[in-house]
Amino acid sequence: MANAKWTVDPAHSSIDFSIKHMMVTTVRGQFTAFTADVNADPENLADADINFTIDTASVDTRNADRDNHLRSGDFFDAEKYPTMTFKSTKIEAKGGNEYAITGDLTIRDVTHPATFDVTYEGTYKDPWGNQKAGFTGETKISRKDWNLSWNVALEAGGVLVSDQVKISFDIQATQA
Repeated sequence: MANAKWTVDPAHSSIDFSIKHMMVTTVRGQFTAFTADVNADPENLADADINFTIDTASVDTRNADRDNHLRSGDFFDAEKYPTMTFKSTKIEAKGGNEYAITGDLTIRDVTHPATFDVTYEGTYKDPWGNQKAGFTGETKISRKDWNLSWNVALEAGGVLVSDQVKISFDIQATQA
């Protein structure tokens, strides 16, 4: 298969994150609004060009107060920085359907490299004749690298919100 343009199907895709809260529990959330511009051969991502844009105000942790705090200047500052982006810069085949996709991750106008471990899950034709491809992936980042450093010290030691954030995705794309 040759490189082709693919669009993300948001009804069958997700971008999720998880982070430790109070050192003992994990809080999970997602971004419900995002777009992608992908030019790739899904069976060989080596020459792919991948760009994601995420609406920071679309953060959803199933708790309105927490979501509003995440949208505030303490975290994403969604009013001032309405999007975060990822643009691939290097793709390494790890064998089989596994890849390491490195790119520039920009949050709050701060850009650092991030590498996602990505699995190509396969390609199929849906009942309406559309070519579909599936991908899953994840990475871990230090939120402090992107100036997301708000925190509260706990009386018993430790902090309210961990530094390490796990980002994962499950993407279904349609060939344009």
